[in-house]
Amino acid sequence: MLAHLPILQVIVPLMAAPLCWFLNRSKLVWLLALLVSAFTCLNSIFLLQQVMSSGTIIYQLGGWDAPWGIEYRIDELNALLLLIISSVGTVVLFAAHTSIQKELPEDRHTLFYSLYLLSITGMFGIVSTGDVFNVFVFLEISSLSAYALIALGKDRRALWAAYQYLIMGTIGATFILIGIGMLYQMTGTLNMDDLANRLAEVNQTRTVFAAFAFLIVGVCLKLALFPLHLWLPNAYAYAPSIVTAFLAATATKVAVYLLIRFSFTVFGIEFSFTTLPLQNLFLVLGLVGIFAASTAAIYKTNVKHIFAYSSIAQVGYMIIGYAIHTSTGLMATLLHLFNHALMKSALFLALGAVMYRIGSVQLSQFQGLGRQMPLTMAAVVVGGLSLIGVPLTVGFVSKWYLLVAAVEVGMWPVAVLVLLGSLLAVVYIWRIVEIAYFKPPLPGREAVREAPWTFLAPIWALVLANIYFGIDTRLSVQVAQAASQSLFGINP
Repeated sequence: MLAHLPILQVIVPLMAAPLCWFLNRSKLVWLLALLVSAFTCLNSIFLLQQVMSSGTIIYQLGGWDAPWGIEYRIDELNALLLLIISSVGTVVLFAAHTSIQKELPEDRHTLFYSLYLLSITGMFGIVSTGDVFNVFVFLEISSLSAYALIALGKDRRALWAAYQYLIMGTIGATFILIGIGMLYQMTGTLNMDDLANRLAEVNQTRTVFAAFAFLIVGVCLKLALFPLHLWLPNAYAYAPSIVTAFLAATATKVAVYLLIRFSFTVFGIEFSFTTLPLQNLFLVLGLVGIFAASTAAIYKTNVKHIFAYSSIAQVGYMIIGYAIHTSTGLMATLLHLFNHALMKSALFLALGAVMYRIGSVQLSQFQGLGRQMPLTMAAVVVGGLSLIGVPLTVGFVSKWYLLVAAVEVGMWPVAVLVLLGSLLAVVYIWRIVEIAYFKPPLPGREAVREAPWTFLAPIWALVLANIYFGIDTRLSVQVAQAASQSLFGINP
């Protein structure tokens, strides 16, 4: 069975999704989804251990050798993403049964869990496969289920948000498919490893340049890089709370993974950063994204909107590390993938608890919640400190390595701007703290109680992870460093 771990990561949630309809009882379906998600989490831990100890795992589907057959190739980068998706997916799902009781009608519960499992199936497939057309197939599975999950939100604006995401996501997926088609036209193969070898002979042709451009733009639409981010704020703000917590921690991370995989593995470092020197463009877009999104967050009155714009800013930090294109810079990006997943899942899950108790996440409704929901609001504060990058939180760790990477290559202005961007986060986090802790509860709402333990347990598991991995960085740094060195061809 251990030999089949790579395929089980995808097959188990895929098979469980239709099983939900046979159970068709809210609590039973939730237990099934939770057990499946917990299985994938344990599976991803085993895969990570195996990769770190024995090297890349290659799994050939149906016994067909690549490039004729499809292979799953799990290295340090894949294993890290699998761990992020499965662990966050499991912790967030623990609170799902409580949350959707308030936010979704009962006849949609089974649909919710089925779509949730399909969404993680798609993400696992994108991350695991070594075939570029398989990437597109799983991207569609993940995206279509995400559109439907967002549309389940009880606010009518959720439908418009899902429609915006559908249009932008479809454009992005079309660009990716066109790029894949061009690569196949030039090489006759879809296997990533085989593509990397064959592209070396034709990488100076206009078709390959065009394929690279289509793929990069399509992926940047998916990861919400400024100015291609317009779909994200409403999608996060009006989706059900559990959906927001899950997608904010995973969806953009998978897109960043694709950007890294195409740039480093398929096209190669020399082509991506020398033949087509896009690093300056990515640096500018990353920095502008940080300041534009953080400034927008300061003026928002919906707390979900605030943290949605914050997510766009955090993507900017990841892109800066990628654009520096050194081993340390890429390591900072991968660290921030892991750390940002912990921050945002904790913050959006805490907002889900607030929504459960008071039915709103408008900033004006947070008055006095620091005293009425002390544990929930303490989680928001710790998550906010992590976003800022305060020492002893995970946010500090990844931003520190990003500053080190910038200084190593003499990009002092970039380092200064990264620090200034972090200060903007202080402003919008302080707005929440001020109204929650320094203003009295709204009249007629003095009886608000703390969130139920089914919310508090996963929230604080994620909050404690924010602190633990901010102090003990051995796991995250070791895996990120190994993945970065592997992509750069550096032997540790």
